[in-house]
Amino acid sequence: MANTAAYQQLTHTFARLHRFGHLGAIAGWDQAAMMPPKGNEARAAAMAELQVLMHQIITDPRIKEQLQAAEQENLSELECANLREMRREWAQANLLPANLVEAKALAGARCEHAWRQQRPANDWPGFAANLREVVRLSREEGRLLAQHTGCSVYDALMDKYEPGSSSAEVEQIFGDIKNWLPALIEQVRNKQSSEKVLQPQGPFPIPQQRALGLAVMQLLQFDFDAGRLDISSHPFCGGVPEDVRLTTRYREDDFVQSLMGIIHETGHARYEQNLPREYVSQPVGRARSMAIHESQSLSFEMQLARSSGFLQLITPLICQHLGSQPAFTADNLACLYTRVEPSCIRVDADELCYPAHVILRFEIERALMDGEIEVEDIPQLWDEKMLAYLGVDTRGNYRDGCMQDIHWTDGAFGYFPSYTLGAMYAAQYFAILRQQQPELNAQVAAGQLTPIFDYLNKSVWSQASRWTRPELIQQATGEMLNPAYFRAHLQQRYLAT
Repeated sequence: MANTAAYQQLTHTFARLHRFGHLGAIAGWDQAAMMPPKGNEARAAAMAELQVLMHQIITDPRIKEQLQAAEQENLSELECANLREMRREWAQANLLPANLVEAKALAGARCEHAWRQQRPANDWPGFAANLREVVRLSREEGRLLAQHTGCSVYDALMDKYEPGSSSAEVEQIFGDIKNWLPALIEQVRNKQSSEKVLQPQGPFPIPQQRALGLAVMQLLQFDFDAGRLDISSHPFCGGVPEDVRLTTRYREDDFVQSLMGIIHETGHARYEQNLPREYVSQPVGRARSMAIHESQSLSFEMQLARSSGFLQLITPLICQHLGSQPAFTADNLACLYTRVEPSCIRVDADELCYPAHVILRFEIERALMDGEIEVEDIPQLWDEKMLAYLGVDTRGNYRDGCMQDIHWTDGAFGYFPSYTLGAMYAAQYFAILRQQQPELNAQVAAGQLTPIFDYLNKSVWSQASRWTRPELIQQATGEMLNPAYFRAHLQQRYLAT
C-alpha cells in the first residue's frame, strides 16, 4: 500500500474545518432568517470566535510540513486535486492575521445587522459610517493577499470567489457587453411596446405563494430531506450540502419575483445537494467557484424557468395554488417573465437589464478597493452610472440605490462579477444541450426535466472542484467561456420570437 501518511493527516484536518464550517453556516442562516434582533451582538461574537478558531487550525505550522511531505507521496489524480485545493486555502489563510479575520467578521456582522433597519429608512449616513470600517478591513485583507501574487487589491479579493480570474479579463468581457447591450435593450423595448400583457390580479396570500414555491421546488427535484425553505430580508442559499437552507421574500401584490427567486435559489441548492458525498468534507468536494455556482442558479431561473416550455409546465400549478384568472396562460406568463423594463433593483431586474446592474457594481467596487474612490463617493457614482447604463434616476434614493445589496455589508467585494459570468456559462451549457437535444423545449413542456439535470450533474455537480474552472468548462461544453452564446441567447429569446 502506498504511503500517504501526510496526506491522510491533512484530510483529517480539513474534515475538522468542514465540520466547524458546517456549524458556522447554520448559525449564519439562523442569523439571517430566525434570530431575534437582540441576539446579533452575541451571535456576531460567537461566529467571529469560530472563524478565529478555524484560522488557527489552518495556520498551524505543521500543515506546511504536511503539504510538503504529501507532494512527495504516491497520490491518485483526485487526491492531487484535493492537495492543490488544500494548498490554495492554506496559502490564503496564512497571509491573514487572526486579529484581522476576527475584526472583519465583527465589522461585517454589525454593518449587515444595522443595514436591515437603515435601508428601509433610507439612512445613507448611518450605513456609510459602518461601511467605512468594512471597506478599511477589506482593503487590508486584499493588500495582504495581493502581496503573494503581485496583483491588485481588487483582483486578490475577486480571486476568493473566482479562482484564476482577473479584473482585466472581466473588464474586457463587460466592455464588450456595454457596446451592444444598450441598443439591444432599446430594440426589445420598442418591440414589446406594442405587445399586450395582462397583469396578474392580486392579492396573492403568502401561504399560497409558499405552497406554489414548494411545489415547483419538488418539480425541480429538490431533496426536502436535505434542506428547507424559509424567509429572509435578502434571498439566499446557505447551509451545507447535507442541509441546504434556502430563503426567499414575498410580496402579496406580486408572486412573479418570489417564484423566480425560489427557482434561482433551488438551482444553487441542487448543485450543493449533488456534490459528491464521498469527499464532501474535503476542499476538492466543494463547488468550483461562485460564477459556476451562479451558472447553476441561472440555468434554473433564466435558461429553464423562463422558457416557454417550462411556463407551459407550471401554468396548471400556478392556477392550482393562486386561482385561475385571464393572466394565467402560458403565453401571457411568457410575456410577463420576459418583460424588459429598466428599474432600480438588481434582484428584480429582467434578464436583459441585469448585466448593467452587475457592471455598475463591478466598476464601483473595483475603484473602491483599489483606493481610487472612498465610501463618500459611492452615491454620486452610482447615480451617474444608473442614468448612463439604464436611464434610471436614483438621486436621493439610497434605499433602492447603493444600499440595496447585502454583499458590501460584510465585505464580499469581488463577488458581483460572478453573476454575469454565471449567466454566460449557463447560456453556454444550454446551447450545448439544445444542440444535443433539438426537442428540448417540448420535453420540458412535457415535464421531462431529467435530461437537463443529468447533463448538469455529469458536467458540473459531480465534478465539484476536481478541475480548474477553465478545465471544467472545457469538459462541459467543448470550449472555454465564449460570451457569444450569451448574446445569441438574448437575441433569440427577445427578438426572434
